[in-house]
Amino acid sequence: MTEAEKPGDGPLTGVRVVELAGIGPGPFAAMLLADLGADVVRVDRPGGPGLAIDPARDVTNRNKRSVVVDLKSPDGPGRVLDLAARADALIEGFRPGVAERLGVGPGPCHARNPRLVYGRMTGWGQQGPLAPRAGHDITYLALTGTLGMIGAPDRPPAVPANLLGDYAGGSLYLVVGLLAALHHARATGTGQVVDAAIVDGAAHLAAMIHGMLAAGGWQDRRGANLLDGGCPFYGTYETADGRYMAVGALERRFYDEFLALLGIAGRAPDRDDPARWEELREAIAARFRTRTRDEWTAVFEGSDACVAPVLSLREAPHHPHLAARSTFTGHGGLTQPSPAPRFSATPTAVRGGPALPGADTESVARDWDVPGLLTS
Repeated sequence: MTEAEKPGDGPLTGVRVVELAGIGPGPFAAMLLADLGADVVRVDRPGGPGLAIDPARDVTNRNKRSVVVDLKSPDGPGRVLDLAARADALIEGFRPGVAERLGVGPGPCHARNPRLVYGRMTGWGQQGPLAPRAGHDITYLALTGTLGMIGAPDRPPAVPANLLGDYAGGSLYLVVGLLAALHHARATGTGQVVDAAIVDGAAHLAAMIHGMLAAGGWQDRRGANLLDGGCPFYGTYETADGRYMAVGALERRFYDEFLALLGIAGRAPDRDDPARWEELREAIAARFRTRTRDEWTAVFEGSDACVAPVLSLREAPHHPHLAARSTFTGHGGLTQPSPAPRFSATPTAVRGGPALPGADTESVARDWDVPGLLTS
């Protein structure tokens, strides 16, 4: 086994990443790279990013190291440029133009390191009328049409936490872009700027839906389609104890098994007649209300009916399947999702807890050969 294949190191062992501290999708993207084995150095600002969360519990800073640099001090930009000169990639999440004003934009970074992949994480992107404006996950989703698809037709659109915009449309697209650009840089010796905008990613996630819309297979309104809660055999139902079961019995063979286990086979309204969907929905709902969530879980256990209990965040780590796969892990007293995905030759792991601001200055200065980090 080579040094690069030690268990827990991950496939990105040897890749160096500078993360200019921010909130939301930037830190999550950097965490994903760190989970995959990259040496991520988070450049924290004096006083922290401003979120009311204990740094010792912020798992998005796990597997990283931290230094503190005041970018507004005379020598602050130079310290970051020294790190960029030795890095493979840099992540920043400022509004457009801020990094340039601070002296750490793509220009000076590439002057020091032409191979650097410079990742920019924003909501609106680097260009366009809204580029300089503030925003959050919910506003980015709103303009892409994504938010308008979610929720019941007779209620306001449902807010999917900040998972769909910040992390799916933002962080994951930034990581894909960084990895693609790193591949290009290693092949050509030339770095580039990756402009990852949440509006772009969130719109891209709906590619299949746009295809269905164009083909006439999707109605442009909530709660009227196969996958948005409009279909009675793809949705959630309340149980006798006020909890919920999720049903995804789309294919006929799964649906038939679902009806049989639910106890309404042979007397349920025709699923192929959308005019009877509300009647079918009420028949299904009435049955689910007769037993508790755990009782229904036992009924559907081991079946292909595509039915599962809706678990809370605290319940999920204890589900037998997730426990068997170690989908969640405990580290430093914190229960948290394990790194994903999984690799056969270069396994990943939670190697360290959340990086505390400035705690790793000496080790980074030594390992990256940046003695200027130690000067005040």
